[in-house]
Amino acid sequence: MPSTAAAGACAALAVFVSRLSACPCSSPALALRLFRPRHRARPLRVHPLVPSRLCGRLRMAHGGVVRATLGLTTPNAVEAPQISFYAKDIDYAEWKGDILAIAVTEKDMSKDANSKFDNPVLKRLDEQLHGLLAEASSEEDFTGKAGQSTILRLPGLGFRRLALLGLGQCASSSIATAYRGLGESIATAAKASQASDAAIVLASSNGLSEESKLNAAYTIVLGTVLGVHDDNRFKTEAKKLHLKSLDIIGLGSGPNLEQKLKYAGDVCSGVIFGRELVNAPANVLTPGALAEEVSKVAAEYSDVLTVKILDAEQCKELKMGSYLGVAAASSNPPHFIHICYKPPGGEVKKKLAIVGKGLTFDSGGYNIKTGPGCLIELMKFDMGGSAAAFGAAKAIGQIKPRGVEVHFIVAACENMISGTGMRPGDILTASNGKTIEVNNTDAEGRLTLADALVYACNQGVEKIVDLATLTGACIVALGPSIAGAFTPSDDLAKEVFAASDIAGEKLWRMPLEDSYWESMKSGVADMLNTGGRPGGSITAALFLKQFVDEKVQWLHIDMAGPVWNEKKRVATGFGVSTLVEWVLKNSS
Repeated sequence: MPSTAAAGACAALAVFVSRLSACPCSSPALALRLFRPRHRARPLRVHPLVPSRLCGRLRMAHGGVVRATLGLTTPNAVEAPQISFYAKDIDYAEWKGDILAIAVTEKDMSKDANSKFDNPVLKRLDEQLHGLLAEASSEEDFTGKAGQSTILRLPGLGFRRLALLGLGQCASSSIATAYRGLGESIATAAKASQASDAAIVLASSNGLSEESKLNAAYTIVLGTVLGVHDDNRFKTEAKKLHLKSLDIIGLGSGPNLEQKLKYAGDVCSGVIFGRELVNAPANVLTPGALAEEVSKVAAEYSDVLTVKILDAEQCKELKMGSYLGVAAASSNPPHFIHICYKPPGGEVKKKLAIVGKGLTFDSGGYNIKTGPGCLIELMKFDMGGSAAAFGAAKAIGQIKPRGVEVHFIVAACENMISGTGMRPGDILTASNGKTIEVNNTDAEGRLTLADALVYACNQGVEKIVDLATLTGACIVALGPSIAGAFTPSDDLAKEVFAASDIAGEKLWRMPLEDSYWESMKSGVADMLNTGGRPGGSITAALFLKQFVDEKVQWLHIDMAGPVWNEKKRVATGFGVSTLVEWVLKNSS
């Protein structure tokens, strides 16, 4: 990938088990409980993602085994935390525990002429605290802006601390992002105060529809779970997690909420898997290791997932010259990975493909990454697209949506330097017969995706979404938090953007300007693999378009920015939630 900056979120681990119940249960195995009168359901369990040692080999967190090939590095075994989630319709003012969090918008913080809150939730709490809440919010200049927080220690009450967490203006277009951020704020507050028990209340929830309450609970849980845990597998000391339970007050209860939070557990499982794949260093996660990890996931959900791994010779038979040209320099052989999800019952109404870029390390090749900002030390994240695809596959394997067949496809390899590697000026031939003059070996991701997209079209799919950490130009255009989306299909754009809105992941539609293709024309081949610097993310997308059948709807996501959280220096798991939502939108 051409040099990129990065951004994102922190890694997390959790075990989910859900049950509807009218009263508390003392079972320590229960990881998620929802309260509803006179109804009980069987527990639902998602297995923890826990790394452990096994006979000198590396066991990744979901249970797959790979061999470390350099540096004798294996991850530490970590104890999986268990967080209980309870949906309760109780009086928040009477709640007892470590920290009661109140989520407030900027509008909720308005006060009357006597400096009393207009919002009934805040007004009641302020009266209970004899005006301390209004006084503290003024002194701390807390206005309810997104990301703002203030915590009061309150000895002698049922709750030891009271936290105000800002939601900002909470416009309808960004509400999922706000609630996901709220969950992360809860996790941060719980960590800071070493809270074991927490509760969350929305100051203004009365106007929410039932669907909005379900989505709010879902994204709050998602943000909380993904915010509480740090990926300590490669550290000698692990941080202790204190948070054990979170009560969600005032958003209802019942089987629909149970299903939504079980779904949140499945999605979290996929996001965590994707994060761990990106966080794993390139000396541990080689293309072969990635293939083995994914095979373990397919085996775990073998009732709906199958896997096919193609080696270099098999790819040669399929005439994947573009992909194999990139892989040629590495001593770690390429692995072309194809997971297929087929729904229970066998009825298929729609066929989809998700294609991810799978460069487990990108040196840049002979156009080696050099100089400030080249990020060569972070090029383990150049397989972030494949991590999103396989994280989604893991979640879909658990959710088991009906009526939709999904193909998860990754051409995994490394872009290295050796006497056997491709050189600037070489001409490669892709599996659809088109020839490519390589004028930059550091624009390698699109070369691997070219053959992966041709392969995806040959599966008879109707729609394709590909994800790649493809260009630094997209980061320059959109910054570290927003991915660029490119597609000639308005209908597919609506589907994917609707999914990202629910997931709370930010996409921005970018233009596919056909006139820019002039800069990609070669004098000796069908095309170059790069154009000029202007519009670099657009010309990259136009390149990919050459390998997609015109009858297939296609959307490309350039996720070079949001794949990585530069502040925390960890992967974000970006894309998994959106992909899962998109697949469910296409299911029956």
